[in-house]
Amino acid sequence: MPLSLDSNRLPCGSRFLDLARPQVMGILNVTPDSFSDGGRFSQRDAALRHAAEMVRAGAALIDVGGESTRPGAQAVSPAQELERVAPVVEAIAAELDVIISVDTSTPAVMREAARLGAGLINDVRSLQREGALEAAAGSGLPVCLMHMRGEPSTMQQDPCYADILVEVRDFLSARLAACEAAGIAAERVILDPGFGFAKTLEHNLRLFKHLMSLHELGRPLLVGASRKSMIGRVLGHEVGGRLYGSLGLAALAVTKGAHILRVHDVAETVDVLRMIAAVEAAE
Repeated sequence: MPLSLDSNRLPCGSRFLDLARPQVMGILNVTPDSFSDGGRFSQRDAALRHAAEMVRAGAALIDVGGESTRPGAQAVSPAQELERVAPVVEAIAAELDVIISVDTSTPAVMREAARLGAGLINDVRSLQREGALEAAAGSGLPVCLMHMRGEPSTMQQDPCYADILVEVRDFLSARLAACEAAGIAAERVILDPGFGFAKTLEHNLRLFKHLMSLHELGRPLLVGASRKSMIGRVLGHEVGGRLYGSLGLAALAVTKGAHILRVHDVAETVDVLRMIAAVEAAE
């Protein structure tokens, strides 16, 4: 189901996200243990410099995360997550003209990030932690709901589905309904199928192939496949060698109607989108 014209401009705090064309979300992990860049941007100034680089490269959103959700990752305390995230959100809001997304499942972090200038809540747990629905609703911000089973620490322990497409769609549909019941209108919701979260390689590939089936939910789709293990398993590359696989999936996601690409390699992904746009604009 295509988005209506009225929903092409998504209010994100004091800014608007143009969903009439695909947008790039730059990943900013302020954690010591993220799978790709853990520890590189855990200090405020380094994080701000990297955010500025991604904005110059064309990122429309910067996704700030203070809790690693890689397979096997352990949860951190709300206080520790807030200590990591809040100074970075505040600095980016003061220095850069960009929408700040906060990658969190923690109600206290949602509330404080919204107060400091965040424009989007991106929750891998789909607002299922106690108090998360209420915190997100109270923020007035749009939310991204992602499909995952269990917790990052255990999610890859033999994930099993009768039909991955049906079960992902039904889960996201149910979370949409939960949001509406909590006062979060469907117009404020983005959906993420959750590549690499409680899924085998075969699950990921089938879900990606049939990504367009999720359009029947009528909401924008975010795709995050950048540098993930599904690329490594297909191509045989470690994390540092997964750029070309990531770009291939980014291009494919756009052809399947993705609205937001969550990536590590912003400049390269922006080039892919510019090239696709130039071809599509030709007579």
